Amino acid sequence: MADERFMRMAIAKAREGIGKGQSPFGACIVSAGEVLACSHNLVWSGSDITAHAEVSAIRDACARLSTIDLSGSVIYSTCEPCPMCFAACHWARISKIIFGSCIEDAQGCGFSELTIPNQRMKQLGNSPVEVEGDFMRGNCLELFREWTARADRRAY
Repeated sequence: MADERFMRMAIAKAREGIGKGQSPFGACIVSAGEVLACSHNLVWSGSDITAHAEVSAIRDACARLSTIDLSGSVIYSTCEPCPMCFAACHWARISKIIFGSCIEDAQGCGFSELTIPNQRMKQLGNSPVEVEGDFMRGNCLELFREWTARADRRAY
């Protein structure tokens, strides 16, 4: 039940970003049942290609706690993290990634994704990060439908 609540927060954040002309991604970081950070994609507003929802949430959580170590936390992401975001989760020592839609879904909407699944990166890098995919996938896919219906949509 808690997982659903936190993913719904990430989805709501992604919708907020879509409304601001951002790409359809959201992330929420939780530790011991407490939300540390929740962010949407900020790539276009800051002209920062690294400002994906996961990276933005990690930055906010680290700033809030004054640390770069997010051990024991879980990140809820509306889409499977790209390689950059997976690496950021690994380096921040996030314990678990729970995501909704997958990299191929983002690619199908025009995003130039590197199609390296999180499970493969975990294996190749011998990362301890747990990965759970397809969580509330239908709800997360709806974000792509909402975004593609907008005239102001921009992929990268």
